[in-house]
Parts: sequence; C-alpha cells; structure tokens
Amino acid sequence: MDRPAWAPDEVDMTSPSVARVYDYYLGGSHNFEADRAFADRVLDALPEMAAVAQANRAFLRRAVHQLCAHGIRQFLDLGSGIPTVGNVHEVAATACDDARVLYVDNDPIAVAHSRALLDGDPSTAVLAADLTDPRRILDDPLTRSHLDLSRPVAVLLVSVLHFVPDEADPAGIIAAYVAATAPGSHVVVSHASDEGGLSGASRAQNLYNRDRSPNRMRMRDTEEVAALLGDLELVEPGVVRIPLWRPESPVGPEAQRYPGLAAVARHAGRPGI
Repeated sequence: MDRPAWAPDEVDMTSPSVARVYDYYLGGSHNFEADRAFADRVLDALPEMAAVAQANRAFLRRAVHQLCAHGIRQFLDLGSGIPTVGNVHEVAATACDDARVLYVDNDPIAVAHSRALLDGDPSTAVLAADLTDPRRILDDPLTRSHLDLSRPVAVLLVSVLHFVPDEADPAGIIAAYVAATAPGSHVVVSHASDEGGLSGASRAQNLYNRDRSPNRMRMRDTEEVAALLGDLELVEPGVVRIPLWRPESPVGPEAQRYPGLAAVARHAGRPGI
C-alpha cells in the first residue's frame, strides 16, 4: 500500500481512525481504505451518518457566529480533526476578524495537515495533544502564548465526547477546562445519541464498539449530556437535537428523532449568548 505524501510515517494505514473516518463522512480525501471500509459499514447501519456529520458542522458554524456576536474572540477547539471547509477560524473570520483559534487533536494526520494548512496564519495554532488530558493542554506553552485564559474562551467539544467513556470522567474533563477559563467563557458540545429509538443509531454504536473500530463509542441521552456540563448555565434552547439548536431556517418533525444532541453552556460571570 503506497503511503501518500500527506501521511506521517508513524500512522498505521491499516487501522481506521476517528478523525479520518469523520473526514470521509464529510466528503474529505484524507482517509485510507481501512477508514472508508469501516465508515461504509456504519453508513449501511445508519445511512444518516453523513448528514449527521454535516449537521454537526452546521451547528458549529451557528454556535461560533453566536459567540462572536457576543464578544467571544478566543476558541479552543478540542478534537478538531482533519481540516475541511468550514473550520472554526474560517467561520469566525466571517463574524469577527480578530478571533484566535487553537486547534487540538491527537491524530498525527489531523495535526500535520492542520499545521500545513495554517502555516503563516498568526491567528491560529495547532497543538498535538489528547483532549482527555486537560492539564497537559492548559499548561502547554503554546496554549499559554496563543490564548489569554484571563479573558473568555469558547471551549469546543463538537462530536468528540461520545468517544470519551464514563470511566474517563468526561464531566470532570469539562470541569477542568472550565476551571481554567474566565467568567463569560462558554462550552459548546454536540454528542451522538440513540435517544428516540432510531435503531440505526444503536447499530452504529455497536460497530464502533467492536475490535476493529477506531474508538469505542458511548452514546448519551439528553439528561446525561446535560449532566456532563455540571453547574454551567445552559443557554437557550438547552440540550436539543442538533438541527434544533437555533436553526437558521425551519426544520421538520423528523428533527425530533435526530441521532445527535447539541448544547452551549456558559461559565457564569457575564451575560451569555
């Protein structure tokens, strides 16, 4: 199997990765045969998965626009993945041209491609780290130099927390990031869910929990996602299906069974979005 020029030597091309599978869902080209084969099995079980990935990207866009409109100028994108059209810095540039973005991922391809794409852009930086190690990320000199944690920050956890198992304490991970940020900071979350009885969502979760999957998946319901946010103040409309979070156009009744939830919550101290 020929290794493409964009793939670092340490990457195992025979095993799927979360970042590359998601890239495939979004129509990207930075994925291997193993990623596509796994993604196709998921799409057989849940044909809506590609649409879910697009809906996640649309939710991210809406949330970033809202945050920019309310004065947030710093974004910590955890588990940012492989850059595709509609990344945080691109979205923010359309709403607040003075935004600063720190992308964080533990996938070597995501990191390498992000650095190549963003080289020379002083408003962005890329850190190779695992989002489940907040101390490592928060104490890194790059984080400290690129973001001013004494001012409000938007902590983005979009389509990643369902890969953090209960035993890793996802609520505690979020709390650690929040504790390091200033009042007025926000946390943005989207999360896979099989709430509502969509059988394909459960089948997709089962595929992710098999041996050849890129990562085990833990879908959560509305109450569980709200619990991850602890004492943060949920902004309207709370924890809802992804298409229902401040939609820009009317959505149909099928949104009530959508296999994903979205929420934005505020660190108390100043008005939220």
